[in-house]
Amino acid sequence: MNPPIRTLEEQKNEFKSRKLLATPLAGLLAWLIVGLGGIFLSPTGKVWVLFIATGSIVYLGMFISKFTGENFLDKDKPKNTFDKLFFSTVGQAVLVYAIAIPFFLYDYTSLPLTVGILTGLMWLPVSWLIDHWVGIFHAVGRTALVLTLWYIVPQHRFVAIPFAIVGIYIVTIAILMNRKI
Repeated sequence: MNPPIRTLEEQKNEFKSRKLLATPLAGLLAWLIVGLGGIFLSPTGKVWVLFIATGSIVYLGMFISKFTGENFLDKDKPKNTFDKLFFSTVGQAVLVYAIAIPFFLYDYTSLPLTVGILTGLMWLPVSWLIDHWVGIFHAVGRTALVLTLWYIVPQHRFVAIPFAIVGIYIVTIAILMNRKI
């Protein structure tokens, strides 16, 4: 027996009724690791930690989703078109490394700027997906903060920028937890 066909409106309402905490929790944890690495590691270590930690956010999010009730890998959930759109934004965030890597090869300290801003852009469509301003806040606030810190603390880019992103994630998660769904 085929599952009932749901309209796009019904699927969007189902999507936006979710907690949406697993991915931001994963981002928070990854950027926290990057910031701590920025304190203690050599330049080479900082670079490796940034690439590995931020590149692992999607996988960490999949793992965390089991504990938040979102369970991204649940095969029994009905298919939702907006899940595909969300994961397309995640794919977009991964593709931006094509911009970050050439700049990194020129100046390794560009990584917190490029990866910090470019991977945060996926939050703009999230605002549309959930009909809430939190994604706009996250993307715009993160961009402004990362760019500002890039200029005012050049010697501490691998510490100040990641911890600022962690701060944005903390506020974002609090907003997501308190939004009316």
